[in-house]
Amino acid sequence: MEHITNCIVLHGQLQDIPQFSHENHGRRFFRFCMEVPRLSGAVDILPVIAEERLIADQQLWPGEEYTITGQIRSHNCRTEVSRRLLVFVFATNLICESGEAVNDVVLEGPLCREPTFRRTPLGREICDVMLAVPRAFRRADYLPCILWGRTAQEVSACHTRDKIRICGRLQSRVYTKLTDTGPIERTAYEISALSAEILDDCL
Repeated sequence: MEHITNCIVLHGQLQDIPQFSHENHGRRFFRFCMEVPRLSGAVDILPVIAEERLIADQQLWPGEEYTITGQIRSHNCRTEVSRRLLVFVFATNLICESGEAVNDVVLEGPLCREPTFRRTPLGREICDVMLAVPRAFRRADYLPCILWGRTAQEVSACHTRDKIRICGRLQSRVYTKLTDTGPIERTAYEISALSAEILDDCL
């Protein structure tokens, strides 16, 4: 059985009609967003990139339900004045079907920087980590993850290059960034861990 280091399964509603994103080695890719509700009632708006062949035989309409399987990818977007880490779902399979909301993620990789441990004003423990999840051709996706409670405590004792395995969900979070031209509303994407395992070869 293949060892999984990067997998996401989503089931939700298409938010918009796919738009052309880019072309790579003669393959055309399209971008769209999925709405996936949480149990709390909040809704995550998640960006998806899909190759044209996956959507060519389907009419994708906003409001319809789809199941998407794929990986979480990252891309460094650099301009002359800024640099942003773009996080998105890279679809490898897409099916139009109804069902319950799903947002399941499995990631495994080494930490690429030291964990950041903090407490909220109400005392809730949080740990932020950045995983370098390996990809083919010696590449990696750099993915921000957030852990809570006892799991946050345990992982906060790890160090750069320690390997961990996370199960959780991909979530969106809107925030305001202050710039020289005024405040700008942006959306961050991160993996909220439901569980985490520090792998034995790190102990």
